[in-house]
Amino acid sequence: MKYLLLLIVTLFTLFAYAQNAQKIHRKAILVDTHNDAISNQLITKADLGKLQTEGNFDLIRAKQAGLDVQVFSIWCGDQYGNGTAYKFANREIDSLDALIKRNPDKIALVRNAKDLKKIVKEEKLAAMIGVEGGHMIEDRLDYIDSLHKRGMSYLTLTWNNSTSWASSARDETLHPDRLSRPGLTAFGKQVVKRLNDLGVMIDLSHPGEKTFYDVMAQTTKPVIASHSCAYALAPHRRNLKDDQLKAIAKNNGVVFVNFYSGFIDTAYEGKHTKFMARYKPQFDSLRVIYNDYDLASIRLNAIYKTEADQLRPPLSVLIKHIDYMVKLMGPDHVGIGSDFDGAESYPLGLDSVNDYYKITEGLLRLNYSKKDVEKILGGNFIRVLKANVGK
Repeated sequence: MKYLLLLIVTLFTLFAYAQNAQKIHRKAILVDTHNDAISNQLITKADLGKLQTEGNFDLIRAKQAGLDVQVFSIWCGDQYGNGTAYKFANREIDSLDALIKRNPDKIALVRNAKDLKKIVKEEKLAAMIGVEGGHMIEDRLDYIDSLHKRGMSYLTLTWNNSTSWASSARDETLHPDRLSRPGLTAFGKQVVKRLNDLGVMIDLSHPGEKTFYDVMAQTTKPVIASHSCAYALAPHRRNLKDDQLKAIAKNNGVVFVNFYSGFIDTAYEGKHTKFMARYKPQFDSLRVIYNDYDLASIRLNAIYKTEADQLRPPLSVLIKHIDYMVKLMGPDHVGIGSDFDGAESYPLGLDSVNDYYKITEGLLRLNYSKKDVEKILGGNFIRVLKANVGK
């Protein structure tokens, strides 16, 4: 009888705890600063206004999850360059505009914090645009102006490929011989100034360290890293070192933590490489079908889900990255940038936008205050957006 009573009390406590976490989660403005669903949609032709059986995002699940603000990544790979990259970026924005026009009761494009709060109050998803890769401006300042007019809220200065004016983390680390000089050129400094003048947030998730510090010396406004993790916990070239994290905090910027398994767990990459080698012929076929490495990887993992799930780190590893950054930078400088629909693997339990609440629960278990949880879920993004846009 004693043990039964103890079990009942424990279950009641867990239920009450979960209910409180859900209440806090629903009350907060939840912002995700990086999602690749629009890029994928051009290939898959999925209608994101309807419930999808594949992928991590659609408007139905976003509503169920309490997602209030989604920054959609506008991305193309390095096969696009001068004459093609800017056009492709606009094609993706056209696709987002079409989604909004088909679903005016569910989603609206916003450009500033005032409009963001208005749309959230109307219980619609506030959509924003992040352009992932400086190659999409094709070395032209007027293309920055044009993308800004279309709604660009942040520009990731480089993707994995360097531009003629800024070096990427991949090239600075793996291919320094390809660089005439690392960091920002004189034109790169003009890009930073133009972004500051327009109120477009500068995203430092993909640029290399030299570019990073050149930007920090140049910018007059707070920066962001839209989808990055802590190098100290997972020493991947895409992650940020402690001094970089501290520099962003000093700048009053925000780092939005990436969910990708390979960026939070150093053991993942080796295990995934072996997994890919086992199914190389099938992966090569999928790559021909999709003409996209990431989508082929995502599909391969779905086909062999049971095996792929064994490679995924536990959710606690992601929570450790968030907690590490908060302890180093303070709770005003950390947020969420999932990279959903942009990778083949996320921690166990994080399968779609419906699982964001598990992060809220994880932080509350670490005795985070309601106020700090609300900052991490979205408050910090709104602050840095205001600091750049001015309203």
